[in-house]
Amino acid sequence: MELKQYVREIPNYPSKGINFKDITTLLKDGDAFKEVVNQVSSYFEGRGITKIVSLESRGFIVGGAVAYCLGAGFVPARKKGKLPAETIHESYELEYGTDTIEMHLDALSKDDVVLIHDDLLATGGTALAALKLVQQMNVKKVYFSFICDLKFIENGNKKLLSKYETHSIIEY
Repeated sequence: MELKQYVREIPNYPSKGINFKDITTLLKDGDAFKEVVNQVSSYFEGRGITKIVSLESRGFIVGGAVAYCLGAGFVPARKKGKLPAETIHESYELEYGTDTIEMHLDALSKDDVVLIHDDLLATGGTALAALKLVQQMNVKKVYFSFICDLKFIENGNKKLLSKYETHSIIEY
């Protein structure tokens, strides 16, 4: 199944010059959604993943389904102020601004093997922020998963992620 055809592109969103990759059109198609979940789950099967750390908000959709398929726990990485218990946080740069994500302080342990999942890898800022949060908890191993990778964006953040095994389904 050619999944790229299910991703809608929206020019000048959320700001001028950004060509936004909208995965909601992929998610609304049952077969395409199932294919994404199956591809991510089968790629990481057998790697001993115990927790899926997924990023708000679109990352939650596939991340939760993958956690279910792998028999792993689900850990939300949310925008600042959205989690009720004690948190750790990390700020990062987006291609169009800055933001902060948080995770519960007790979300992971040193015995966890973590898959960080998000819908899109652009500048790598969000993924690097999630990695920094996960590293604070001294987990055993970290992997990355993205639905879309904007390969045409290259910078230092992406290079920092290159030492981790990363899986993307759709590349631009």
